[in-house]
Amino acid sequence: MWGRIEWCWRVLMTGWLFILFGSGGLALSLVWFNLLLLFVRDNGKRREIARRSISASFRLFLRIGRGLGVFDYRFENCAQLANDHGCLIVANHPTLLDYVFIASQAPHIGCLVKASLVNNPCFRGVIKAADYLVNSQGETLLPESQKRIAAGEAILIFPEGTRTRPGEPLVIQRGAANIAVRCRCELRLVHIHCDQRYLDKHSRWYQIPQRKPMITVSVKQRIDSQSFMANQDDAPTIAARRLSQYLSQELVPDPF
Repeated sequence: MWGRIEWCWRVLMTGWLFILFGSGGLALSLVWFNLLLLFVRDNGKRREIARRSISASFRLFLRIGRGLGVFDYRFENCAQLANDHGCLIVANHPTLLDYVFIASQAPHIGCLVKASLVNNPCFRGVIKAADYLVNSQGETLLPESQKRIAAGEAILIFPEGTRTRPGEPLVIQRGAANIAVRCRCELRLVHIHCDQRYLDKHSRWYQIPQRKPMITVSVKQRIDSQSFMANQDDAPTIAARRLSQYLSQELVPDPF
C-alpha cells in the first residue's frame, strides 16, 4: 500500500517539476535575461552571466527533484569539466534530463540544441541568452563551431542526436565526429547511467518506474580527434567515420 502511495506521489511531483521547469525557463527569459540586456552591454559578459544563471537554476531544480523524492543522482569526476575549454563534450543520452545534469556542473559550456526547441516559448529566450548553437544552422554550423572552439569554448553535443532507444545499441550520428576532426579538437567523454527506464525516448512523463531512479553522471577520459587520422593524407570523412565507431563503443556507460 505504501509503495503505491509513494509511486502516486512521484507521478504528481514529476508533473509539477515539468511545470516548474517550463515556467522557470519562461521567467528567466522574460525577466532576468531582459534585465541583462538593459544593464550588461558587453555580449561576452552577458552570455557568461546567462549561462551561470542557467546552471544555478538547474542545480536548484535537481535539488528540488531529489528533495521531493522524484529521483536521485550522483556525480563522478565532474570537477574535471571546469578545466575543459576548446573541446567538445560528448555524452550518451538516456533521459530527458541529461543536459540539465551536465550543465548544472559546468556553467561555462555551450551546447548544440535541437532546432525544435527554438520555437518553444519556454526555452527560446534561454537558448538566445546563452548563445547556444542550433543544429539547423546548416553550412554555418561548422565554421561557427570552429570559431568558438578556437576561442576556447567547450561545446556539449549528444552524438546520438536524440535520446537512446532502450534495449538498442547506441546509434551515433557523424555530426560530432565531423566537427571534432575538422576543428582538430579534443573530446571529453561523459557517461550517463540511469538504473531504470526513466524519461527515455519511448516514455511519457507520467510513465515512471515503481522505485525512485538513480542517475549517475561520470566524466571519463579526454581523447584527441587527430589520433583517428591514420596519416596526413587521410580524408576527414574517413577519420570522422573511425571516430564515430569509437564513440559508439566508448559512450556505453559502465555497468553498476
